[in-house]
Amino acid sequence: MEFKAGDIASMLQGTVDGDTEVKVWKLARIEEGEPGALSFLANPKYTPYIYSTSSSIVIVNNTFEAEHPFSATLIRVPDAYSGFARLLEIYNEVQRNKTGISEKAHISPSAKLGSNLYVGDFAFVGENVKIGDNVKIYPQVYIGDNVSIGDNTTIFPGVKLYSETQVGRQCTLHAGVILGSDGFGFAIQSGNDYRKVAQIGNVIIEDNVEIGSNTTIDRATMGSTIIRKGVKLDNLIQVGHNVEIGENTVIAAQSGIAGSSKIGCNCLIGGQVGIIGHLVIADDVKIAAQSGIGSSITVPGTIMMGSPAFEIGRYKKAYIHFRNLQKLTEKIDELEKQVKMMIRK
Repeated sequence: MEFKAGDIASMLQGTVDGDTEVKVWKLARIEEGEPGALSFLANPKYTPYIYSTSSSIVIVNNTFEAEHPFSATLIRVPDAYSGFARLLEIYNEVQRNKTGISEKAHISPSAKLGSNLYVGDFAFVGENVKIGDNVKIYPQVYIGDNVSIGDNTTIFPGVKLYSETQVGRQCTLHAGVILGSDGFGFAIQSGNDYRKVAQIGNVIIEDNVEIGSNTTIDRATMGSTIIRKGVKLDNLIQVGHNVEIGENTVIAAQSGIAGSSKIGCNCLIGGQVGIIGHLVIADDVKIAAQSGIGSSITVPGTIMMGSPAFEIGRYKKAYIHFRNLQKLTEKIDELEKQVKMMIRK
């Protein structure tokens, strides 16, 4: 699709410095610009490229002042980065504006469908499913019985929603997400074998949640595993049964949360963090990557680091000693030798 500089400026409520009729049909980084491309300049370190770029249009801050001649048409906005992000959002909406139900999809007669849907090839929609308006279901998605999906939610290829799962409005589930598979529940029997404990609960995803590719969230043993509104989960995360994650918490890739732990609101959890079961983590807690959380964190705003993790200030002090451990050992050995020599005398 082609856009004129004047049209883009209108979308971003900016002003054109140059040719309002110049057209672009692709996006490019400013250092890799070419004719027909749109770029942006937000970081001052990339300013030299504006004088050499071949991009047809560059989005800049209102405060930008050129020191040398340049060829691009400028679109001036209050914040170039935010403006470009908004443009990407619009572009994404256009690219993903799919509608219609494929003849190759299976939809149960008992399913209740909203308006303006997209259902791709080989998607499966089970009994008594409720799907809201403007939902996009990409090819090969499985939606089990009694699932509900809110308005404006996008479900990418290969997602599996087990029965009874509830997904809210304006959610995004990326490829390979699995919601509602069995929690890891087994009871030890005599003879050291295990009896599976039936997992009869469900998963609830509230509004405005985004879940990355191949993340899995287990159904509760009883009750619900709950992901509160605004949560953002990266790829390859495991969330155990009966876990609750509070509003607007963000968790990076390869983290794992064991069953029945409760995580507060507005937490930031780094990659490869492990959290054992039945813990409580307070609001606004930050946990550094690769930390191991073995006990509850009850003070809001705490920053944790290490495995096993403890408060970050103490961790950094302890780490200084750890790095000097060889020197400290040598010093102790030398002192022991001196003490022994003194005793002999």
